[in-house]
Amino acid sequence: MKVLLASPRSFCAGVERAIEIVERALDNREPPVYVRKQIVHNVHVVASLEARGAVFVDELDEVPDGATVVFSAHGVSPAVRAEADRRGLDVIDATCPLVAKVHAEAKRFAARGDTVILVGHAGHEEVEGTMGEAPDRTVLVEDLADVAALDVPDPEKVSYLMQTTLAVDEAAEVVAGLQDRFPALRGPGSDDICYATTNRQDALRAIADEADVVLVVGSANSSNSVRLVELAQRNGTPAYLIDDVSDIQPEWLADAEVVGVTAGASAPPDLVDEVVATLAPAMVEERVTAQETIHFTLPPTVRRT
Repeated sequence: MKVLLASPRSFCAGVERAIEIVERALDNREPPVYVRKQIVHNVHVVASLEARGAVFVDELDEVPDGATVVFSAHGVSPAVRAEADRRGLDVIDATCPLVAKVHAEAKRFAARGDTVILVGHAGHEEVEGTMGEAPDRTVLVEDLADVAALDVPDPEKVSYLMQTTLAVDEAAEVVAGLQDRFPALRGPGSDDICYATTNRQDALRAIADEADVVLVVGSANSSNSVRLVELAQRNGTPAYLIDDVSDIQPEWLADAEVVGVTAGASAPPDLVDEVVATLAPAMVEERVTAQETIHFTLPPTVRRT
């Protein structure tokens, strides 16, 4: 067996920053430290931080007044921030800066009177937070059928935004559909789909054609990880999402001579190492399609002096 490793893979700068924020809060704040929602969408990351003392909650009503709470990398709506202020919570914001950029665009587009069309997946925490910036002016579309059904007050005043973890090719199809329906459509100054999502999809494309099967390390609620599985499958390559080596089914690999391996942006790199070690291939080849050097600074509330 040969393993083709896609690179870049695993943690991105926003995930690394969010995890470090929780770790520093645990080191420097009086316990308990609460985290609203999963800090990033990975069961192993959450379990590791829980073992260190982090308390994960779904909503702020589970957090005692005045306690420390970390907002996840996916961002929150202004309504959540207002509730935290009212309750006197000690807030540490781990929102990814690239998600914060989309929030800022939503406010700007809505302020100029546009209907803001958000391309994304219903129910995802990032989408809920972004729509909360201008709920009366924002509509969600997931696919071309949603685009066809759109009815806006003024077709001349329409803007679009994107969830940062979408499949690049599918998102482009939706935007093209929006442009056909609304020729005056305006968009963000730079792409909303984050560099890490794009890079991991490009890296997978570089190995998918040669692989008999692809294993994507990531959790089921990780949007960018699921998009990687779908990308390989659209390419005609069988692909499976695994949280770790325990999810691998022998029948997936029965006739595989070349196994592609990658990981979503919220999956720890050591999980990939464990997968490769378990496969015990005769050869491992890493395909590097980009070098990632981006690093996000921490918020002042957790920086070391």
